[in-house]
Amino acid sequence: MGWNALAIVGLVMVLGALLLAAGIEDVRTREIANAKNAAIALLAPLWWWALALGWGDVGVQLLVAAVVFAVFVGAFAAGWMGGGDVKMIAALALWLPLGSLVDMLMVMAVLGGAITVLMMIDQRRRRVAGTIEVPYGVAIAAAALLALPAILPATPDAPSAATARPAASQTRS
Repeated sequence: MGWNALAIVGLVMVLGALLLAAGIEDVRTREIANAKNAAIALLAPLWWWALALGWGDVGVQLLVAAVVFAVFVGAFAAGWMGGGDVKMIAALALWLPLGSLVDMLMVMAVLGGAITVLMMIDQRRRRVAGTIEVPYGVAIAAAALLALPAILPATPDAPSAATARPAASQTRS
């Protein structure tokens, strides 16, 4: 097993631990610490290095992350999400190729909706008035954890299916 394979395994384990910690923290406090989101974002360049991404691919990751951040800042401004949630989604956009990111966002939306409905049912059952503060970080973390296997390389020294480019001989005319 080469150094890049060890780096990939180690980075995925650290990312998984950060996601679990963020989800637990969001349930307990309804906040996600900036340090966790910063760690996720700052580990992304090591991820790119371990996958041997080229400058073009890195540029795409940065552009997609900027667009994702801008879109979700709008959700924050509308009061639909917390700032920690927005930062975590943008940090994860640095790790996930576009297809995997879209998959993660779809799963996140479904899980977030399910958590919201369950919290509304619980609130009604307990006959409590007020606004529900949904720990959306749980849905984000769970969706990201589910997306991780799709971005792992098939073999330690091969690019992942999500980042692999088709060979010229494999493309159709």
